Amino acid sequence: MAEHQPEEHRTHRTGWLRATVLGANDGIVSTASLIVGVAAAQTGRSGVLLAGVAGLVAGAMSMAAGEYVSVSSQADTERADLERERHELDSHTEYELKELAGIYAERGLEPTLAEQVAKQLMEHDALGAHARDELGISHSLSARPVQAAMASAGAFVVGAVVPLIVVLLAPPSAVVPWVFGTSLLFLAVLGAFSARLGGAPILRAALRISFWGVLAMLLTAAVGSLFRVAV
Repeated sequence: MAEHQPEEHRTHRTGWLRATVLGANDGIVSTASLIVGVAAAQTGRSGVLLAGVAGLVAGAMSMAAGEYVSVSSQADTERADLERERHELDSHTEYELKELAGIYAERGLEPTLAEQVAKQLMEHDALGAHARDELGISHSLSARPVQAAMASAGAFVVGAVVPLIVVLLAPPSAVVPWVFGTSLLFLAVLGAFSARLGGAPILRAALRISFWGVLAMLLTAAVGSLFRVAV
């Protein structure tokens, strides 16, 4: 009989994986869409590259700032909740014990056992037990603003570089189809890769991320072609 291998969980990856996938996706989609829109307006290669590089820099800074601010807000809320819970534990220990035991009882433990478990866990780490089981805050899923900002900005730059390289390599008359096709390919690969890391269905993720990329590029191409201006 084969030895049972412990299952591998991927929940601890959600923080950096979300920021990385979001950054790379935005880098590809926004830069490729910008390039397609500008190129569709009959702008030369230098103008297209300038727009793309400007979009890369602005987008990376925007992603970093936005991710840092949003995750910092989450972290502030978590710290406030933990401080409030620490005060409650110091002031109303018995009530907090009954509250934790009630949580375990609702999950299926017998009341007596639930109280014993709550008491032992609170003796070991009262704040940690309440943070995890009452507030839903754990170390692996806690907000990390700097990590999220760096991952998001770095991934955005990597994603944005792809269509810029294509602009340099593509024939001047075929920039739009080249950027469109390669960006779609890389978006599908990104969706499949993120799904593989997260243990999700690969095809569904690839189709989902590709759909929105195609829509964004088609809309900006239509705008550039219609108004014949760099957008």
